Order: sequence, then structure tokens, then C-alpha cells
Amino acid sequence: MKKKIAILGSTGSVGNNTIKIIRKDKRNFKVVLLSTNSNIIKVIKQAEEFKVKNVIITNTNKFFQAKKKYKKKKIKFFNSFKDIKKIFKKKEIDYSMVSISGIDGLEPTIILCKFSKTLGVVNKESLICGWNLIENQLKKYNSNFIPIDSEHYSIFSLLKNHKQEEIEKIYITASGGPFINYPKKKFNKIDIKDALNHPNWKMGKKITIDSATLMNKVFEVIEAKKIFNISYKKISIITHPKSYVHAILKLKNGLTKILIHEPDMKIPIYNSIYNNKKFLKTKRLNFKILNHLNFKSVDTVKFPVINILNKLPDKNSLYETILISINDYLVLKFLKKKISFQKLIKLIVKLSNLKEFQKYKKIKPNNIHQIYKLRDYVSLKINSFSI
Repeated sequence: MKKKIAILGSTGSVGNNTIKIIRKDKRNFKVVLLSTNSNIIKVIKQAEEFKVKNVIITNTNKFFQAKKKYKKKKIKFFNSFKDIKKIFKKKEIDYSMVSISGIDGLEPTIILCKFSKTLGVVNKESLICGWNLIENQLKKYNSNFIPIDSEHYSIFSLLKNHKQEEIEKIYITASGGPFINYPKKKFNKIDIKDALNHPNWKMGKKITIDSATLMNKVFEVIEAKKIFNISYKKISIITHPKSYVHAILKLKNGLTKILIHEPDMKIPIYNSIYNNKKFLKTKRLNFKILNHLNFKSVDTVKFPVINILNKLPDKNSLYETILISINDYLVLKFLKKKISFQKLIKLIVKLSNLKEFQKYKKIKPNNIHQIYKLRDYVSLKINSFSI
């Protein structure tokens, strides 16, 4: 029997890598759902290739365009992730890849817990803002969860067969992005092209900028803390320019485990789909890199956003939504050339410390609408500052 697969964000980087893996093994998979925000040409090609009957297009204009242009095709078009409830009536999806960017990925993640046996999630915003909500649904519907980010998939793999009390420290590696060796005095000359030139990974613009500021690592620490229920004190970031080592687990028995793989997202995606039970042909171990791992502490003078981690609440709170929303707003401003790279970093730190946002550190997220409403409030609030 073919394994039924849903891919949300199928036209993006992770979604596209998932498609490539499925393409090589079509006889064992049936794609039952695809989604995109606006790339209708690409999603239609995917739907035709894999004979997919259900496609969600969240951009309303693009949805109506697709419905009109491709009305003769045997495809049902939907405009909202809420429509997942109309498409599926029972737990019939074997594996769902949730690779939508932004907080908007929270709602479909929660909905899919009811209909999917396993969820592979790369949408860090939803995990950061609403992990307690997702976790409740995972338990309610007995669904498996696999984090797909290379760092978190590595931690997930390293922690197998280990209890919480055995863990002394988890190290998450950071490439440092394009500016790891860039002098701080030259940060005022950085432009968009420079910031998008990541040395190791090919990703979307938003996450590439987050990697350049190292805000991505702040989010990854929060994500790890929530997913694995580990204290912030037990998680550290170390820079490693080659992105060959993805996580290090130090145990209290004196042993330390390191997980290594090429900087290629297909590796965690592949292993999550096949549950580590099928071989993947990869490159030989690169001993040249292994002999020069070059681990260092983060330079917090150059990358002050890392200091935000020192002020985070230990329990799930709405402050994480504040942090995501501030960063989303400012990165968009940078990409539109409204602020400089240096100002982007300064404003992230400054706005995250605003007194009026601190009260949210004591408020636990209770539902999706509360999170979405707060996101909109933060955007309006920042907009009022005329940045």
C-alpha cells in the first residue's frame, strides 16, 4: 500500500526537496495534498506530475486565477488551511511535511494532528509561538512529531534512548552566516545582496537574513527548549562555519555524541520520511573539514541578538510571539530597503526590550486566535514608530 503524503509549502525550498525525494520512489508514495501561497505555475506542475487532487492556494487572487485557468483539470482548489477538514474525514495521511514560513503555519500544523499519523515540521514560528497548543493536539490524536530543521533533527536523533536527567549540555552549531569573519566596523556597509549570500545553505530570503543576524539561532534555541523540554541553561550556541556538525550532546556519564552530515536539507527530510530505514547515497566523510571544525563562542558584540536568550521566560509565553513578530516586521523592512542591516540588528534588540512587551512573558498562549491577534498588534505598534 502506498504511503499517503501531504506537503504544505510544496513550492518552497524544503517542500521542493521533499518532492525530489518522493519523485525517486513514486511507486511507494501517493501525494494527497499540496499547498502554496502564490506560486500557482509550480504547484500545478507538481499536482499534474503526482496526480494530486487537492491543492490549497492561500493567496486569494492567485486562488481565483488558478480556479479559472485550470478549471478543466481534475484538481480541487481550496483557499484556506481550514479546508483540510473538508478534504479529509479521518486519520488517512501517513506523513505530512509542514514547510510553510511564518506564524501562519500554526493553524495547519494543529489541524493536521487530527488527520496525519506523522508530522514533519520545519516551520519554526509555529513551534516557537504555539508549541503547547501543538503538543496538546499531538497527544490528543496520538500523532508522531519529527522536527526537520537540521539542528533539531540532529538533537532528536542524538537524544534517542536517553532520559532528561542524563543530559548535561546540548550544543547547537551556527555557521555564523556570511558575516562570521566580517569586521564589526564594516556592518554599516552591508547590503541586501551581501546578507543573502549564505556560504552553506540555499534557503528563502527571510530565513537567510535571520541567519545573517543570527536571530535564526535565537529561534532555534527557543525551539529546542520547547520541543525537548530542556532548560535554556542546558543549551549553548557555538559557531562552526562549515555547517558539518549540527548538534553535540554531552551526557553526564562522560560521553559526548556529535551528529555530522553535509549541509543538505534532503538528509533530515529523507530520514524523517523513511524513519531511518532506507539508505541514502551521500558523499564520503570529509576529513578535511573534520580536522578543522573550528568551534567558537558567538561574538555577541557583532551579534547582540544572542543576548535576547538571557531574558526569556522559562515557561511557554506570548512573549515568543512578540519576538517573532518584531523580527518578521523588521526583516521585511530590510528586504524592502527601508532600513540598513546595522539598524535591523539594533532595532530587534531595542524593540524586544520595550517595557510594554514584557508583561507577555507571564501570559501563556491559550489558542491560535490569541497568537494571531497579538502578531497583528505588534505590527501596528511598531508601525506607529515610523521606522
